[in-house]
Amino acid sequence: MQTATTIKKGNRTKTNYVVDLVIGISFLIATAPNATGEPIHEWLSMGLAVMVVTHLLLHWQWIVAITKKIFRKVAWQQRINYILNIGLFIDMTIIMFTGIMISKTVVPLLGLELPNNMTWRSLHGLASDAGVFLIGLHLALHWDWIVRTSKRYLIQPITKRFHKPAPQLATKEQ
Repeated sequence: MQTATTIKKGNRTKTNYVVDLVIGISFLIATAPNATGEPIHEWLSMGLAVMVVTHLLLHWQWIVAITKKIFRKVAWQQRINYILNIGLFIDMTIIMFTGIMISKTVVPLLGLELPNNMTWRSLHGLASDAGVFLIGLHLALHWDWIVRTSKRYLIQPITKRFHKPAPQLATKEQ
């Protein structure tokens, strides 16, 4: 029997997984603006920004708890994860801000016109490249959780659909 706590934790894990999966897929698509076209890149990136904020809110308790004790004795994995997450936050903020500054679709649709500035474009490219590296490190740090949760919420439901019990052979009594 599942208690309310385990059900709540299971739902939270599933929610985290779905949000992270959407972020991952969106990020992969957003990193290819030449393939998707600029309008899709910009709108997808705006949605990605919302998902990143959602991700932060889902992990807010951890952020507050680790921030309170980061300068005390904490496990090295938590300290590295915290520092990496600060780097990711700064990098994503730069990517989103510079993306808005160089927008050719979303910002003009709002009736705003920004000057064409190659500095913003260069910074956007550099921050995006750094983001790919930082996200790779983030994935590596959480790889066990990713594999375990993927098996639980992605692989197992698919394999259960194809797994059928072996038919029982009828025996004829003589």
